[in-house]
Amino acid sequence: MSKIILYPHGGSGNHGCEALVRATIKILGDNNDIYLASKSPEQDIRYGLEKICTIVPQNSDSPSLIKRLWTSVKYRILGDKLAYERNTYRDILRHVDSNTICLSFGGDNYCYGKPTYIYIMNRLFRERGAKTILWGCSIEPSNIDTEMIDDLRGYNLIIVREPETYNALIQRGITNVKMAPDPAFALDSDNSIKLPAGFIPGNTVGLNLSPMALSYSADNATVLENYIKLIDYIIGSTEMNIALIPHVVWSDNDDREPLTQLFEKYHHTGRISMVYDCNCEQLKYLISQCRFIVTARTHASIAAYSTGVPTLVLGYSIKAKGIAVDLFGTHDDFVVPVQNLTSEDDLLNAFIKIQNQEIDIIKILKSKSNGLKLGALAMKNLI
Repeated sequence: MSKIILYPHGGSGNHGCEALVRATIKILGDNNDIYLASKSPEQDIRYGLEKICTIVPQNSDSPSLIKRLWTSVKYRILGDKLAYERNTYRDILRHVDSNTICLSFGGDNYCYGKPTYIYIMNRLFRERGAKTILWGCSIEPSNIDTEMIDDLRGYNLIIVREPETYNALIQRGITNVKMAPDPAFALDSDNSIKLPAGFIPGNTVGLNLSPMALSYSADNATVLENYIKLIDYIIGSTEMNIALIPHVVWSDNDDREPLTQLFEKYHHTGRISMVYDCNCEQLKYLISQCRFIVTARTHASIAAYSTGVPTLVLGYSIKAKGIAVDLFGTHDDFVVPVQNLTSEDDLLNAFIKIQNQEIDIIKILKSKSNGLKLGALAMKNLI
């Protein structure tokens, strides 16, 4: 039995994060002692992760006065420059030793700015003799500076999920790297969810829009106008219904906020529904019942790809392009960078291209889906 730490985890209110936890544990198998270092244990319990792993707070509670004083002594007098960080992460550090494998599995934690807290956690784990593995990741090439390269070279293994990241690392002389599908390609699907009223299996377009995507756009109004134009087209020119699918429900990053604006504008048509919050395996089943998906969330797109649903991604980082390239050989026609939206028809025009290629896309996805699942499951052998 191996002792494995999964870190860092923001909480299962992001169902992409939840999907990575569930899929990773499935890939690793049952013969492991698995700990999840979580910033939001209460979220993980809400969605049932305590049934499959031991949840430990990533950030520990404030220490006692004596502990704080001793930490100050270690930092100021004994020269321990990570003394305060040892306090911050002391609950998870109790489980780390030379027999531990620490899987850094956030997917895109190296995509947005400098992940200093991950650098620190890695240093603390490595000095205890643990092996560290960067698991199923994408990395924004423009973020790769000297400090990041030093951190990446400290991993015993890096497993990237798409070729754009792989090539960027190899070009920078980082060789401890392999490529495999995103772990969530192996995620199970749970059909216990009840489809919302008005959801027509096989003839519904699933729409997702996120505050994250809006934050990367030059103009929020242009993004919303693109969704409005798309919905007008679906309702006015097709017989398909629409399901609005939130995939992240964090209080400071909640997909339901922009989706509710769209629902309120169109609910009178009787052709649109809002999906209620549920776990990632139930969301995967619901997405699998759609005819098309348009999404800003990566793991909503992976749920669609892995179940053969033609997908258009409103992308804002390298991960969307890289995963599409791995599947189709190109990201053209499959990813619309949110930064490039200038006309209110951009998303609609891209959707019509997907619609016109529907049969061919389904054939490609069905021909690759089993191989992608097996490739994700084979990541255990790399460890």
